[in-house]
Amino acid sequence: MLEVEQSLRLFGGEDRVHELVEAGAAELGVSELAWAPTSLAALACARVGIRDGFAGPLTKVLDPLPYECVDAVNVHGTTLARLGCRTLSDVRKLPRGGISRRFDSQLLLALDQAYGLRPEGYQWVTLPETFSAKLELPGRVDTASALMFGARRLLVQMGGWLCARQCGVTAFTLHLCHDFMRAKDAGDGGEITVRTAHPTQNVDHLCRLLTENLAKVTLLAPAGDLVLSATEVTPFIEESRSLIPDDRATGESIDLVLKRIEARLGKKRVLRPVLTEDTRMEWMNHWQPMNAKKSATKVRQVSGPQPTWILKTPLKLDVKGERPLYQGPLQLLLGPERVEGGWWHRAQDVDGSQRSLNVGRDYWVALSQHAGALWIFQQRLPKDTAASWFLHGLFA
Repeated sequence: MLEVEQSLRLFGGEDRVHELVEAGAAELGVSELAWAPTSLAALACARVGIRDGFAGPLTKVLDPLPYECVDAVNVHGTTLARLGCRTLSDVRKLPRGGISRRFDSQLLLALDQAYGLRPEGYQWVTLPETFSAKLELPGRVDTASALMFGARRLLVQMGGWLCARQCGVTAFTLHLCHDFMRAKDAGDGGEITVRTAHPTQNVDHLCRLLTENLAKVTLLAPAGDLVLSATEVTPFIEESRSLIPDDRATGESIDLVLKRIEARLGKKRVLRPVLTEDTRMEWMNHWQPMNAKKSATKVRQVSGPQPTWILKTPLKLDVKGERPLYQGPLQLLLGPERVEGGWWHRAQDVDGSQRSLNVGRDYWVALSQHAGALWIFQQRLPKDTAASWFLHGLFA
């Protein structure tokens, strides 16, 4: 039971609250809804298909209903039937003193609460520490993509659990249980684990990730049940501190977009650059999967200018009068910046032999009249040896 009377204006009015409840109930598979002045009256109306419990006085709405629609009364259904009771009105006409002596106290209490004669009181809902929910599918499902209908219902439940716990999920697992008519070699089922870049409660985003993963799954046998578990949960910090819900449309963050692309293309197709502690330009960064653990060591910033783009293989430049050429003579603006190291770094060639990746270079910022600012270097060679010039990077 939720008390929203004092907050109806913030939700947009009573009709808007009804629309929100109906939309959420439909996602959870609730087929019957009812509105009434008390929660027990609403539950009784829903069980018999009466939607509007405010259509008239509460006594006229509830009296014609069968007593089976109130659990505390239906417990004594056998005895009440022998007394000739069929409706809630028949039970209320019995002497209250006789009811209290012959039946337990919950019967009168439930009747009074349903009719609004006594206040309703409920215990606070205690949520479990972990989330795991099971759904029995209405029929045999032969394709993995068709499982999203039932999986979304489980994800909505998990989203409610996350909101109530003020947590966000970073990994969840969907277990696929094959039905009893499976082939012997099909096994009991399988599971799919989906990970997110950051903790989230966004059910739509989780559904998109799961859809991309299910598209790559082939069922060995029809599925009969689904089990969803939240495997990794962390505290969730809301960005907005306003008490009023923010309905403004905002675009997806880059992390959510990249995570969806990763689910579609594979983990090895979406990489991010990571700086490394190396002064050599080619090994100053490397690429790793998005979810790879980041190093706690902070990489020191390299002094001096750094190019916007580097060539995969340095381009050897022509030299005229000891002056490097690239679309014309180059003017040296800044340098030299000496880079030397890599004696420990070895690479294996195709024939199995190893070669050293040690470098000794003097880098310069050069200006070309046609190509703009360039990042060039001159190899450090023994004396009396002509050093070659190479183009290694471009400045934006």
